[in-house]
Amino acid sequence: MPGGRLTQQERQQIALGLADGLAYAEIARRLDRPTSTITREVMRNGGPTAYRADLAHRATERRAHRRKHTPPREQGALAQGHGRDDEAVREYEEAFTTLLMQQGLPKMMARVLTCLFIADAGSLTASELVQHLQVSPASVSKAIAFLEDQGLIRRERDERRRERYFVDDDVWYQSTIASARGTAQVAETARQGVSVLGPGTPAAARLENIARFSDFISESILRAAEQVREVLYTKPEASSGGTAKPSSDRG
Repeated sequence: MPGGRLTQQERQQIALGLADGLAYAEIARRLDRPTSTITREVMRNGGPTAYRADLAHRATERRAHRRKHTPPREQGALAQGHGRDDEAVREYEEAFTTLLMQQGLPKMMARVLTCLFIADAGSLTASELVQHLQVSPASVSKAIAFLEDQGLIRRERDERRRERYFVDDDVWYQSTIASARGTAQVAETARQGVSVLGPGTPAAARLENIARFSDFISESILRAAEQVREVLYTKPEASSGGTAKPSSDRG
């Protein structure tokens, strides 16, 4: 599998593939590149509907020039250590951000959430996010508000009275629960349409199928989330005999 940066010719092939409606995996296969490389290339350069090979190539050259002439940014709370390859970590950060964008998160929100995921501490302050991402405090503030509203992060004050933003196992659980409840609301609204449009009509039958499907998905997600929470996040508790027994500190 070839390595190195994409060439201008490869970017032209990506643009042609997108114009033909090819999937990222098919474009990657034709170029003998990882699918993640194509996905990241397209998402960081306008997305599938706005990608242009010439603009993408120039943007990549500008980024390379800046990295060459700019001192390495201070990692702050994201200092990697642990023998990690800094370049590999940066590539992974970009790949995870791209994945979250494909799931529907706006770019800045995806960047902030990824930072929290990969920080060993599991939490960062606004200033640490600004420093790492090299963006304005207003951009970080807007992203934090959005993520908190979606139930994806939580905030607490540390001993210095600074707000810290957290993403942990319980936050992810709560977000999953919120998503399942949203799906249940879809089922409820669809079922209301059955009586409005008239039972037995084609539209009502369609809405009833949507409601039944959404009910099943919502209930399955809720059941699975509870089971996973119980199995994965239950902490062992030492018994009087010295042996450990399952115990959860979650309500």
